[in-house]
Amino acid sequence: MTARRTLEVCVDSTASALAAKAGGADRLELCADLAIGGTTPSAALVRQVKAETGLPVRALLRPRAGDFCYDRWELVQMEALAAELTAAGADAIVTGVLTPDGALDTGAMARICDAVRAAAQTAGRPAVVTLHRAFDVCRDPFACLEEACALGLATILTSGQAADAWAGRALLAQLQRRAAGRVEILAGAGVNAGNIPALVRETGVAACHLSGKRAVPSRMVFRREGVPMGVPGFDEFTLWQTDPDAVRAARAALDSL
Repeated sequence: MTARRTLEVCVDSTASALAAKAGGADRLELCADLAIGGTTPSAALVRQVKAETGLPVRALLRPRAGDFCYDRWELVQMEALAAELTAAGADAIVTGVLTPDGALDTGAMARICDAVRAAAQTAGRPAVVTLHRAFDVCRDPFACLEEACALGLATILTSGQAADAWAGRALLAQLQRRAAGRVEILAGAGVNAGNIPALVRETGVAACHLSGKRAVPSRMVFRREGVPMGVPGFDEFTLWQTDPDAVRAARAALDSL
């Protein structure tokens, strides 16, 4: 009998986390600000989502939007946040740091792993670290794969260095073969119920990552227009939340294989 394939859903709120659970998610990647690619969630959100869902929670460690080359101040913050999120109950930390020339910054990654390990030991839990899609913009994916394995990382979240996982399926298949069980290859970006069967068959991956999000109108009745609060053109009266039906369909697609 084929082992159950893993469905990870990326969420940035408790409402979305509950929707993901209702749809059949195996675990959550928890972040803030998913509309801009995700940033680090608060410890309070980690605790709340853990309490409300009971699902494994992997917390994103990304101090800002933009690239993955961080200055020394940001790296100090990241080490502290890794420990804080782990102490708050995060079952894993999802992060990635690159050097200016596009290599994995193994020194910075090792220090973050050490911070997670120390906090996890205090909490009596395993230390688990995922390399996120910084992998997709690194210079050499195969060298990065080997470095991730040497660091003891559990998972690499990747689209196969393409705009979406289907477009990157050839590299995903190569990564899955080269990983050879040493690290989980988690296919993400543009993954949905419609492409999961073919994606899994062509790549051999056993884990898929999606947000399954839909637009939800703001509950605001009074709306003052023309006063933007952030990114120009961003509609502050449209929110994005996980659609349980999209997750449910993805779960069914995985289970059909």
